[in-house]
Formats: sequence, C-alpha cells, structure tokens
Amino acid sequence: MRQVSTGAALKNDLWITDLEEVPDPSPLPALPGFHILVRPVSVKSITKGGIFIPDSIKDDMSYLTTVGQVLQLGDLAYLDKDKFLGGAWCTVGDYVCYGKHAGTKLFYKGVRLILLFDDQIVMRVEDPKDLDPTFNLGKGSG
Repeated sequence: MRQVSTGAALKNDLWITDLEEVPDPSPLPALPGFHILVRPVSVKSITKGGIFIPDSIKDDMSYLTTVGQVLQLGDLAYLDKDKFLGGAWCTVGDYVCYGKHAGTKLFYKGVRLILLFDDQIVMRVEDPKDLDPTFNLGKGSG
C-alpha cells in the first residue's frame, strides 16, 4: 500500500469561499448517512481596530479557528444512541468547529464546502466571532 503525501494539500482553514462573493448553493446535494455539510468561515485579515494581520499571525490563528456553518445534516446524523447519548447537538445554521484536516473537501456550485461525519464536530459556538483571536490585537481601538 502506498501512502499519499499531504504536504501540498490545502488545509481546511484555507478551503473557504467568502459569503460576500458567493451565496450558499441551492439546492444542496442529498447527504447519505452520518454526514454533515459545512461551509467554512474565514479567518479575519483586519482587527476590529483596523490593524492588518500579517500572514504569519493568520497562520497561527487559523490553527485555532477552523469553524464553519452547518448547511445540511445527513439522514442518520446523531442517531447513534450509543455514541450520542443526548441526541443531536448541532443543527442547520449552527456554527461548529472541526479538525484542521478533518472531512472531505468539495467544490459544489462555485462554493468550497467540507463534508464531515457527525463525530468529527468538536464543538458548537453561538457566533464565530466568539472565537475571534484578533480580539486582543485590536483591544481598545474599536
């Protein structure tokens, strides 16, 4: 068996289509099983105070902010009662965090999406701004 090198592969934090450029695709594809379709959200380039963030800092920030919005849940997502005792904990429209290399990247109707399994979601956040690592950089200026 040959192992494929992922050195040149795009990491999830770079697989983004800005919402201002292209709206969510419609209709969405049908999802089988335990899959969740997520649209990644970008890391900021400017702080609230207007400070430009250099690429070297954005690389560090992107490690902490792999987040996206749930567009669709598969028909079996979160139905495994042994794995998800409390049932589904994210729904369409929620913002969720996932691993930097998790899932399968898709380019669907001009939009970059990530297809994840339900157990690859590591947490849900109310608003992606809650994960804003630039808060301290622009503190007091905006």
